[in-house]
Amino acid sequence: MGKVRKYIFGIVLILIGLIIGLNSLEITNINIFFDGWWTFIIIIPCFVGLFDKENITGNLIGLVIGVALLLATREVIRFDMIAKLIIPFILVSIGISMVFSEKIKSGITEKVKSVKKGELENIVATFAGQKVCKDSEEFKGANLDAVFGGITLDLRNANFEKESVINASSIFAGIDIILPTDVNVKVKCTPIFGGVSNKINNNNNNEKTIYVEAFCLFGGIDIK
Repeated sequence: MGKVRKYIFGIVLILIGLIIGLNSLEITNINIFFDGWWTFIIIIPCFVGLFDKENITGNLIGLVIGVALLLATREVIRFDMIAKLIIPFILVSIGISMVFSEKIKSGITEKVKSVKKGELENIVATFAGQKVCKDSEEFKGANLDAVFGGITLDLRNANFEKESVINASSIFAGIDIILPTDVNVKVKCTPIFGGVSNKINNNNNNEKTIYVEAFCLFGGIDIK
């Protein structure tokens, strides 16, 4: 995913640079600051984000909103029409995401439910930050709840069972989960203007798996 993002952003920067250069040499006269140019600040990141399978819903919502705003600034559609439809569209999109993600990734949910709640450590950060390091400690799983705060869970030196579970909830907050390189990660996320960034490359040779069930409301979870 990282390479795809770099390629797309790289191509965009190259095009912008070429246009500015050609305009400076008076070879072309392309106005990149046309009415509604600012909507591409929303459109481009959301389009790139569609390649991130863990947060398709949030990026799709952002992309549609960005395109709608662009069309409105170009007077193709009216702003009042966007205002009337934006909330129903968001609600329907989130509902569809929750229904289908539950079916597609039900295995992760079942795995999470199979773990006794008493076996999971509770880590909470509310209007504050918390960093937890597990050095040579056994890790069965954890519940991470961040509300207007931040949590960093460092598991690089932890002792893992064959399967571990993490429940993570990020509400107007950020959560970082730092893992060793010899584990696989499977993620199920319910994103509402937020999402999970999973930078772990799963390898069939890894014997240990971590199941992450996440909820993001205007928040983000970074797995690396």
